[in-house]
Amino acid sequence: MVGPDPTASLGDVPKVCYSCQKGPAFGNRRSHSMVATRRRFNPNLQKVRIDVGGTPRREYVCTRCLKAGKVAKAA
Repeated sequence: MVGPDPTASLGDVPKVCYSCQKGPAFGNRRSHSMVATRRRFNPNLQKVRIDVGGTPRREYVCTRCLKAGKVAKAA
């Protein structure tokens, strides 16, 4: 099965792409004096209606997967 657990409630759904499992990446924010503080790079996720096993569901999908056609949008 691809994607997060369908039995999870909406409050527990992480911000992860349903198709490729891409989630947030972490790095450093650098000030002018090169002081490093942690930052978070979030993927560009959109909540779209897609076909999952023949039934339409609203899932988070990254724009790279949408553009590449890795998911079938529901009609």
